[in-house]
Amino acid sequence: MLRILFVCHGNICRSPMAEYVMRDMCAKRGITDVVTASAATSTEELGNPVHYGTTSVLRRLGIDCSAKRARQITLRDYAEYDLIIGMDAANIRNMTRYWGDKEHKIHKLLDFAGRTGEDVADPWYTSNFERTYLDVKEGCEGLIEAILRGDFD
Repeated sequence: MLRILFVCHGNICRSPMAEYVMRDMCAKRGITDVVTASAATSTEELGNPVHYGTTSVLRRLGIDCSAKRARQITLRDYAEYDLIIGMDAANIRNMTRYWGDKEHKIHKLLDFAGRTGEDVADPWYTSNFERTYLDVKEGCEGLIEAILRGDFD
């Protein structure tokens, strides 16, 4: 079982989008040994539902995220997850400061799409949830290819 935690600043836009898009992609490909979740590096949105812009994109895709509530990363998460995927450089920096990364679990989502160093577009500032979805989709597709290659066995 591969456990993946997606992380962004508030856990209401990008990381829940990645959590649910990845879950949906795995289900459609018959990949049953991947578990996804998401969390925030900040406390700003704790307990809040997924942003309506992300919810709108996911609903269009036939994905329900209504049960999701924002939560913050915990010390325990580093031990519980095999991969911890940040959406941008600030997320990576905050997670590395919080946990360190002795086991090299922390990665940036778009690195899996061959877009090393690039950040997933943040719709909080742009309101362009479609652009964010395209980044998330590309990153998740690359992540699935890495999983299928056996990069994380």
